[in-house]
Amino acid sequence: MGKLITIITFFLSFSAFAQMNFCTSELETFPTRSGGRIKPLYVLATDTIKFITGESKVEELSATEAFCKLSLKAFGMPLELPVKVRVDHVEVKKLLGINDGEHSIAVNEALAKVGLLETEIAKLKENNSYKKELNKVKQRLDAYQAIIEARLWTVPEKKGEDIEFISLGEFLTETKIAAIREKSDNPVNYLFAEAKENFLKAKGDDYLLELRYYKMNLFMWAMLTTILAIFLLVAMKIKWPGAILVAATIALEITAVTIRVMISGRGPVTNMYETVMFAGLGALVIGCIITLYRKEVAFVIAGLCFNILTLMMMKFANGMLDEGISPLVPVLRDNFWLSTHVTTVILSYAALALSWLIANGLMIRDRFFKVSSAEYRYGVDLIYSCIKFGVVLLAAGIILGGVWADYSWGRFWGWDPKETWSLIVLMVYIAILHGKSTSWIPPQRFVPLVAGAFMTVMMAWFGVNYILASGLHSYGFSEGGAVFLGSFFAIQIAVLILGTVKRKTA
Repeated sequence: MGKLITIITFFLSFSAFAQMNFCTSELETFPTRSGGRIKPLYVLATDTIKFITGESKVEELSATEAFCKLSLKAFGMPLELPVKVRVDHVEVKKLLGINDGEHSIAVNEALAKVGLLETEIAKLKENNSYKKELNKVKQRLDAYQAIIEARLWTVPEKKGEDIEFISLGEFLTETKIAAIREKSDNPVNYLFAEAKENFLKAKGDDYLLELRYYKMNLFMWAMLTTILAIFLLVAMKIKWPGAILVAATIALEITAVTIRVMISGRGPVTNMYETVMFAGLGALVIGCIITLYRKEVAFVIAGLCFNILTLMMMKFANGMLDEGISPLVPVLRDNFWLSTHVTTVILSYAALALSWLIANGLMIRDRFFKVSSAEYRYGVDLIYSCIKFGVVLLAAGIILGGVWADYSWGRFWGWDPKETWSLIVLMVYIAILHGKSTSWIPPQRFVPLVAGAFMTVMMAWFGVNYILASGLHSYGFSEGGAVFLGSFFAIQIAVLILGTVKRKTA
């Protein structure tokens, strides 16, 4: 009889705090542990809800509110939220019976088909993009189960002089609720407030840096300053206002990258989101350096244009890029050669992106406007400068990658798809440089060749992961994105065809 009263009291307590809107934005700062590090609940909730649904909200509920309410299901709360599980692969959609044009399935419907997913995964031997998407959908369902069973949300609990993290299910027990009822009419709120206070006393509030990082939206501000800088540099003869905005953009992005490094404790080059982020910043910095050397603002404008493209991808390509700071697989941890190798390769892609933008811009101008032969040759010279930077950096990056491969896997070169495509990119651009320096490739062919050559960069950078989805380098990256690459290739080929039709010269 006494136990029954305790249980009734326990659930009445939950009903009370549910009615008092316990699941509010105030929980965003609550400390939790996930992925081997302490973070605000806002980050865990946002990353998890995005991973499951592809969205940062569940209808009108923020990620934190939705995560909290779903966690209460473990305690018998009759809460049903319209959660949908994200599915990207066409074949997986067919398997789960998802209609054309839709990208998700109701979570309860997906849970009923877990057995089907597991059977399909067991049948497949090759770890291709289809199997990886099946595994990812299964991981999304596992994450949802962990939330509603109160296992994913961990709560700090004082153990002597130390702090340990235990699951929400272990933290909110009948015994605790009954004991705290003597001190407070709202025992759950009391327990959470006490847990947070004990944590702050023992560990401090350094973990809140990650919350500030997300709330500051530095990359959004950088997007705004980039757009304004492009406008001012193109529209105004006086360049110093644009130069100030360029400096502000670089400062904003370096600040964001620095904070991200402080949070993760590693270089920002270990997933696709971070490589895109670093490439945009790298292109802008390289453009500024070449501008100081060549006294030509076109390099800065090209860097700004590529930077805005990468910032837009980071903001809007949520299905391709995951901005969450995730734990690394063991081979990537504490590895100096990884950071140097990837940084150098991404900077080479950034330099080659400048040549690609200038080449496409020159082709389009030459097709629709009057471009003198002297101006055309000058544009070719600008492109040539960018390629030289890019080839040197890429060659160095590939060599450093070999050192990393030997350190990590015990072999310098293994013809992994990523390695092979990086070598293809290097050979293509070396051939273009050789042809240009020996006059084998005239300016009229040089420009479209450079514009087209960037498709090999995109294949090495994105295609190995999004189309091939295989090899040692496929860890840490999200699959999918074939539509993005296909669209890029189609548009670039169309520009090449258009740009090579009867060039107008003065």
